[in-house]
Formats: sequence, structure tokens, C-alpha cells
Amino acid sequence: MASSSSNGPVHEAEIRLWPEEEWWIAKDVETGVTTQGSSRRIALDNLDDAVALHDGDRGRKPTDDELRELGIDPTANETGNQTPPDVLE
Repeated sequence: MASSSSNGPVHEAEIRLWPEEEWWIAKDVETGVTTQGSSRRIALDNLDDAVALHDGDRGRKPTDDELRELGIDPTANETGNQTPPDVLE
């Protein structure tokens, strides 16, 4: 029977999964990315998304055409190249 914990020796491509109160915590040991979910499956799905974002496999700057399709005028950008205050570098 497999077991998991939040600490212990590190193995290559290891994911750790453990319960904390009403949540399941999932951690990719290699990247340090950690997520949570109300079930094991949701925690692991969230981890997949978070690791993909961490690795740059998801998320990108929208094109001007994509912005226009959403009703946003890219030439009216008042923030320029400033990083939004809620984004960590």
C-alpha cells in the first residue's frame, strides 16, 4: 500500500499528497509548487495546472487581436509595461 506525507526523502519526479483538515495538499517536490483541493483528484488537477504555469507551458500575453475580440482597445493601455501590483515577480 502506498503512503504519502509532507516530508521525507526526495525521489525524482515525486509528487506528495496529504490531507490537512478539510483539504488535500499536493506538492511537486522538484519545483516546490504546492496546491490544494477539496479532494485528492482536485488537488492533483490543480497541481497539474500550477506546474504548467510555473514551467511556462501555459499562460501568455494576449495578442492585440485577441484583446480587440474581448472589447479591449490595446492602444488605450494606461499601465504601459508596468507589472500589476498583485503579480509577484
